[in-house]
Amino acid sequence: MRKLVVAIAFLLAACAGTAPPPAAGLIDLPSPAGERLLAGDEALRAYVPLSVHFVTQDTQSFCGVASMTIVLNALGVPAPTTPAYEPYRTFTQANVLDERTEAIRPKATILQRGMTVDQLGALLAVHGVETEVRHASDSNVDAFREAARAHLGEPGRAVLVNYLRTALDQVRGGHISPLAAYDAETDRFLILDVARYKYPPVWVRTSDLFAAMNTPDSDNDNRSRGYVLIRRPDVVAAVN
Repeated sequence: MRKLVVAIAFLLAACAGTAPPPAAGLIDLPSPAGERLLAGDEALRAYVPLSVHFVTQDTQSFCGVASMTIVLNALGVPAPTTPAYEPYRTFTQANVLDERTEAIRPKATILQRGMTVDQLGALLAVHGVETEVRHASDSNVDAFREAARAHLGEPGRAVLVNYLRTALDQVRGGHISPLAAYDAETDRFLILDVARYKYPPVWVRTSDLFAAMNTPDSDNDNRSRGYVLIRRPDVVAAVN
């Protein structure tokens, strides 16, 4: 089973072949070290549901939209129909945005400027999930680690992170992607990067990821970036 999951991980990263080499401190998932980190039961439990529904962002500004699509499908949130797949229902980067999301962040604006972490939480909430937005500047690395780890792999829960790429020695600015696993021994989270054409999934130290989130976002009145804890209410109620 573990060999199969690792093989899937390689396929997810296959389109990132022209990416720059990993920055110091980051571990690519499709590497011997990255494979070993995914082998633990805790990591696999979190990774599998998200990897099944993984998509590459449609445009360079759609990282938040792609991340929403992955999470809503992974949580089994009731999806709308879409002409391409009728009569089947699934979230896509085309139908996850609708008239309700237009009132929060118009699609035309997302295409130009993406979205903030607060807008991400609000956009997700219109689809019936509970969201808790936490700005890094209002938190600390220990609180982040505890909350994110508690969500990963639990039924009906997910975590999205909004961080500054350059703080991780990657290219360009703010970015959004799901967290897909945690390794306690090395204290690293796996970022399932939705810009698959650019970077593979990477394992990043918790302290480094928190520092990358604890950066000001000029599109959000210079409030810090952060993370969104997501819960599907009916599933959460069933397991508590």
